[in-house]
Amino acid sequence: MKYFKALVFLLILFLIFIPSSRSNSTLANVARIDLKGTITESNEFLEELSMLENNPNIKGILLVIDSSGGTIPPSIEISEAIKRVRSKKPIVAYAQGSMASGSYLAGMWADRIIANKGALVGSIGVILNGFDVSGLAAKLGIKTQILKAGIYKEAGTFMRPWNEVEEEMLKELIKEQYEMFVSEVVVARNLDITKEKDFAQGRVFSAKSALKLGLVDSVGSIYEAQNALLNLAKIKEPIWLQKDKVELYWEKFIGENIALGIQRGINALSMEWLKGN
Repeated sequence: MKYFKALVFLLILFLIFIPSSRSNSTLANVARIDLKGTITESNEFLEELSMLENNPNIKGILLVIDSSGGTIPPSIEISEAIKRVRSKKPIVAYAQGSMASGSYLAGMWADRIIANKGALVGSIGVILNGFDVSGLAAKLGIKTQILKAGIYKEAGTFMRPWNEVEEEMLKELIKEQYEMFVSEVVVARNLDITKEKDFAQGRVFSAKSALKLGLVDSVGSIYEAQNALLNLAKIKEPIWLQKDKVELYWEKFIGENIALGIQRGINALSMEWLKGN
């Protein structure tokens, strides 16, 4: 254990003192940003996007999406950010695997959307999941004691079936969120809202069907997405922004999102150490 702790300490020191800046950040003119996995928060993505937005050398951004969706608020925050950034520099979205539900909402404002021919696109809808564990609770002898003010305060509880008043309120809430989602898609993709039943209603489409419905602009490979971005950005000699070796090392072993957080922590520790010395 003593040697293990010493090894961990040396590893931390090694990582702190390795330069953590992007190796070609002053030369790169185009960058890639990924939106993958379930969208439960937006802070990390928005921070990375902001860095690309504020980098005057970056003339275009490739947004690679492989996400089955997530919660509405962070998806909206990402959507609004992409809408803002694309007014400054072109963004091309590439649906690599899934661009569905919250991730479709997030990426739909890109200048162009190109889908892998095997991608799943759409799922424009809203869902609220709930449980009723009252039967199990009764078997275990568990009873709830609740004090509340407001007839809707307990709406969505999992300790009993929802009553009609609560269920009606939740239905109205879901309906409102769904209408917001659809209206945003209609504006972003210039669709006919009277055809909502064709492109929405929670349906998931193949890339080919999504193209016919106007949910994507073309079906192709990531190389075609890159070329589309270069054309929009009018870049003849692309230099892609590269991640540093430390960040790539962490991503390989523990995953991209965790790696990004660790790298930021290392950067912060390094800065604090330098200030103190």
